[in-house]
Amino acid sequence: MTIKYFKNLKLGIKLNLILILIFLLTILSSGLILSDILDTKARDEVQDKALLAMATMDSVRSYTSSRIKPHLVERLATEPEFLPETVPAYSAREVFEGLRKNTDYQDFFYKEATLNPTNLRDQADDFESKLVERFRNDQELNEISGYRNVDSENIYYVARPMAIKKASCLQCHSTPEKAPPSLINTYGSENGFGWKLNEIVASQMISVPATKVFAIANKLKWSIMGTISLFFLAAIAFINLFLFLAIVRPIQKMSKLATKVSTGELETEFHHEDNDEVGSLAKGLERMRVSLQMAMQMIDEDQDFAS
Repeated sequence: MTIKYFKNLKLGIKLNLILILIFLLTILSSGLILSDILDTKARDEVQDKALLAMATMDSVRSYTSSRIKPHLVERLATEPEFLPETVPAYSAREVFEGLRKNTDYQDFFYKEATLNPTNLRDQADDFESKLVERFRNDQELNEISGYRNVDSENIYYVARPMAIKKASCLQCHSTPEKAPPSLINTYGSENGFGWKLNEIVASQMISVPATKVFAIANKLKWSIMGTISLFFLAAIAFINLFLFLAIVRPIQKMSKLATKVSTGELETEFHHEDNDEVGSLAKGLERMRVSLQMAMQMIDEDQDFAS
């Protein structure tokens, strides 16, 4: 039934239906391909930002441990207040907080989420605590990454385990009795103790906003698809114009000529300038008209002669 209905349609409508079908298939396939390409690019961009920030914080920690701490460690026993600048985690966090003052990075976040921290600002929340437990339960797991929703913002995070690798770290975290007096004076004796060598106590985390990056990728996708649609619609309009001028209108004229010839009007001439297939058909029709006209003249002459 559908095929029969299609056969009864005019040539222009048939062509437009085919073009619309091609247009829809093109938009659908290009949309899927663009979505995959741009989403992959957006994920790579977000991941690169997170890994770059993580590497930078590792450098800050290393610099603090090797260059800053040796010059200040002796003052821990004499100063009344603890010098947090000797702690790599503190330095990294402070540097990152300075970076966040830049509006381009204000939604970035760095934290060494700890189950039992000395400084309570490093206290792991429920989500972070689960990550630390995963690292503890799987010693071969070196990194966890993914997306989470925080205050309607899509956040990409990278988490890595942090273990006590140096015995010198236990000076401040084994028992309150062994800790420097300045540390007790500043943070008290309730938190940050009982750590053990090689124990995973924290998760180093970088959080990078992903909503804007994916929004830009999505906007780019729709811009490209919109441009493709405009070009495709322009092509359909051009094809329709060409179809009307080069095929439909000449065929309509030839149809009228054929109708007139069939009713005996043999004097009407038809000329088509182009030498394409339509032009060949027009020339053939014109030859047929002339031949029929000549044949009718010969018949008339024979009738006149016979009479």
